Amino acid sequence: MKKTRKQNTSIQKESKKELLVESLKLPKDMMMGAFMLSMTGNREAFIENYRGILEYTDTCILLQTKSGQVRFEGSGLTIEYYTNEDMKISGCIASVIFG
Repeated sequence: MKKTRKQNTSIQKESKKELLVESLKLPKDMMMGAFMLSMTGNREAFIENYRGILEYTDTCILLQTKSGQVRFEGSGLTIEYYTNEDMKISGCIASVIFG
């Protein structure tokens, strides 16, 4: 599949922005809209800068981020709290899949 000129320009702009953020040592999560994931063992996950909840069951939680999707799989999964900016997932997290 060929990339269009518009897609190439968009990728180049994103790369330049990322280089600038890195060279100035600015936090990527704030400047690029990147999501942050912190885990405590396999029992808790803290997510910042997510866009939305796409799927929520006790075995799977699927989140939308700016760069794609993040899937948590396991058992007894619950969203302890969520705001427009962050959330906490708890339960037995067996896998985290980025895509």
